[in-house]
Amino acid sequence: MEVKDLKPALIWQCFDEITKVPRPSCHEEQIRAYLLDFAKRHNVEVATDKCGNVVMRKPATPGHENAPTVILQSHMDMVCEKNSDVDHDFTKDPIDTYIDGDWVKARGTTLGADNGIGMAAALAVMIDNTLEHGPVEALFTINEEIGLEGAQNLGEDMLKGSILLNLDSEDDGEIFVGCAGGIDTTAVFKYKKSLAPDNFTYFRVSVAGLLGGHSGSDINAGRANANKIIARFIWECSQRWAIEVCEFDGGNLRNAIPREAWAVFGINSEHEREVVRHLNKYADEIRNEYKGVEPSMNLEINKVDKPQYCMDGDTSLRLVRALYSAPHGVYSMSRDLEGLVETSTNLAAVKMIGDDQVKVTTSQRSSVESRKADIAGQVEAHFQLAGAEVSHSDGYPGWAPNMDSKIMKISAQAYEDLFGVKPAIKAIHAGLECGLFLDKYPDLDMVSFGPTMTGVHSPDEQLLIPTVAKFWDHLCRVLEMVAKS
Repeated sequence: MEVKDLKPALIWQCFDEITKVPRPSCHEEQIRAYLLDFAKRHNVEVATDKCGNVVMRKPATPGHENAPTVILQSHMDMVCEKNSDVDHDFTKDPIDTYIDGDWVKARGTTLGADNGIGMAAALAVMIDNTLEHGPVEALFTINEEIGLEGAQNLGEDMLKGSILLNLDSEDDGEIFVGCAGGIDTTAVFKYKKSLAPDNFTYFRVSVAGLLGGHSGSDINAGRANANKIIARFIWECSQRWAIEVCEFDGGNLRNAIPREAWAVFGINSEHEREVVRHLNKYADEIRNEYKGVEPSMNLEINKVDKPQYCMDGDTSLRLVRALYSAPHGVYSMSRDLEGLVETSTNLAAVKMIGDDQVKVTTSQRSSVESRKADIAGQVEAHFQLAGAEVSHSDGYPGWAPNMDSKIMKISAQAYEDLFGVKPAIKAIHAGLECGLFLDKYPDLDMVSFGPTMTGVHSPDEQLLIPTVAKFWDHLCRVLEMVAKS
C-alpha cells in the first residue's frame, strides 16, 4: 500500500501530492506554484501577499453564511535534514515515503509531515463538498521553520476570519492554547590561518547516529548534542597535549538539536596512539552517559592527510572552550503548567565561513518574555567572553493562553463527543505562529491541534496513521460546531 491509498482518502491524497513537491525554507517557489495550481484546478478563490503567503477562501455551506469565518493555518516549508549517507537534493527531489506498520516514514530524510499534514487537511477542506461549515479561509505561510517570516510579514488584508485553527501540533488528544517565543543568537569567531605543523598527525573525529529532534518539543528529552560531544573530546585532548584545530562542522538548523558533527585536528605525532586510545575511552564514557537515550550513537576517529592550514592557536582554543562550556538544554520549567519547559537554549550549528570565520548559531525559547531575553543575554555574554562577535535575530513573541477561549471549549467538546475522552489543554515549548498573528489581528480566537508525529526535524520523523483519521474527524466536527454556534 502507498500513502495515497490510505484513508481518509482526501487528506492522504493531498499529503501524498505535497511530499512530491520540494519545499525547503526559502525555496517555496514550487510549493507556492502547486497551491496556486490546486486552487485553479478546483475553482477555489486564492490570493497572495507581497512576501509570498497564500490564502484560499471557501464560502459557507447553505444556511451558515452568517457563521464566524474560520482560518485553517499551516506553513509551506519543511525542515530538510538527512542522514549523511543519503543522496538527496531537497530543492529537486521528492520525499521518498513508505508505510511501516501504523507509521508513515521517509527513507533517510525528514518526512515533512511538519507541516505537510496540516496543509493537506486545509486543502482537503477546501475541496470536500460533503462538509458542513461556515466561511473558511486556508492560510499557508512561508519560512516558518527559519524565523516565522510569513507570519511576521503577513499582509494586513489577507484574513477576514475571527477564529484561527493552527494545524501545526504533533500530539493527538492535546489542544494547545499557548506557545513559547523565541530568538536566535549568533556568535562569529574570526581567526587567522596558520600553516599546519609537519611533525603533527591529523585526525578527523566524528559523531553520528544521534536522535536529534525539535529544539523545542524535544529539548527536555535529554538527548545528546553532537557539537558538545566533539567539542568536549577536543577540549580533553587540549588539556593533555598541544593541538591544532583545522576544521569544525556540526548541526545544520537553528531549530534542530544537532545529530552529527565532525572536526579535523592535529597533535604531535608522538602522541598518535594515545589520542586513539583516549577516543575509545571517551566513546565508552559517552555511550554510558546516554545509555537508553542514544542507542545508535557512533563515534569515530580516522587519520587524514595533513591540511595546508589550521586556525591560529588562540582562536581555536577559545572556540573549543566556548563550545564545550556553552549552555544547552532546559534552563527552567514552567511554574504554571506541570511538565512544560519554560525556557531553553539550543547550541544548534557550527560552520566555517569563508577562510577566516566560524559561525555558531544558537536558539533560545521561553514562554516568559523577560526569561527569553535573560537566556539570550547569558548566551551572548558567554560568547563575548570567548572573544566572539555576537548578534541576535528580531525574535518572535510567545502566545499567552486564554482559558476563556470559545474555540478552545468548542474544540475540546468536539474531541470528547467523537472519542469519549477529554483532550488535554496545554501550552507547547515549540514556537507557533499564533503570537505573531495576534500582533496584526488582536481579536483572533485561536487553538492548535494535529495528529501524532515523532522525530520531527530529523530523519526519524514519522506520522502515526490512525491519528490522521482522528485529526480529520476532529477538524470537520469543529467546523460544523462553529457553523452551528
